[in-house]
Amino acid sequence: MSIHLKNFLSFLRNEHHASVHTINSYRRDIEQFASLHSSYDNNQKNSVLWGDISVLDVREYVVKCQDNCSKRSINRKLSALRSFYRYMIREDLVEHNPFAGISSPKVSKPLPKYMSINEVDRLLDAPALYWHEAIEKGLTKNQGNAEFARSRDTAIMELIYSTGARISEALGINLKDLDTLSAAVTFKGKGKKERMCYLGKPAVKILRKYLRIRNNRTSNNRPTAPAFLNRDGGRITSRSFQRFFKRYLITVGLSPDMTPHKLRHSFATHLLDAGADLRSVQELLGHANLSSTQIYTHISAEHMKQIYRKAHPRAK
Repeated sequence: MSIHLKNFLSFLRNEHHASVHTINSYRRDIEQFASLHSSYDNNQKNSVLWGDISVLDVREYVVKCQDNCSKRSINRKLSALRSFYRYMIREDLVEHNPFAGISSPKVSKPLPKYMSINEVDRLLDAPALYWHEAIEKGLTKNQGNAEFARSRDTAIMELIYSTGARISEALGINLKDLDTLSAAVTFKGKGKKERMCYLGKPAVKILRKYLRIRNNRTSNNRPTAPAFLNRDGGRITSRSFQRFFKRYLITVGLSPDMTPHKLRHSFATHLLDAGADLRSVQELLGHANLSSTQIYTHISAEHMKQIYRKAHPRAK
């Protein structure tokens, strides 16, 4: 490994606080580029003359990658090398970045999966069915714990579907963030940005019921206390909730590959189907860019096509 690459990886680790996975990926991508290049420093065996790399060299590299790499992998490699060159320019090691003007291959994004309104209704009824069966079959002997889990998980799913929250946002709220009187909740989204969302009447009703049960189980009712607790009184984790979520899907015969995030997709899709404007949905979802929200318009368009094909006498 060249001294430039070692210093760059140290820079990522210490100044950018990059993850071990990111650092290892960048190292592999940069070393792969070096191994494929024919420019060598006479004083350092197997060391690329980074300042001599041209845009033409980069284009040839991208062409080689297309033989056995996906577009997503190529984009990651280009990102790693762009960052490496930005670092070397900052350190006055090279004068130009040959990767700066290279366009990344466009990766087609699959349309996000979402649930129908009927499927959402079935899912929201699932915790009551699951825990009722669990008690009847003797899978749990503590009826209090079963009632708590039923109420909590229904409240979490109602919250996500009512607000379009990410699962991490929903489970991350504290008591002070939840105002059932004003039917509003404050989330901390990506980049620690705060946004306020509104709650529908069903969500308010089940949240109030859950909070009553919660307050009977714990004395930790400080404003900064977690809203959603596990059985031991700590904050419930995403992994723990998702295990229950899978069980609820199976209980009501829904596809087990669905995730809590599909409720967020369903929230956005159902709003747009009902005529909500794109900008409002963007704000509710907490998207920084409108382009992130526009994918839901494609879902709605497909939904309208299906309705048209089913309903119009000359659609087929």
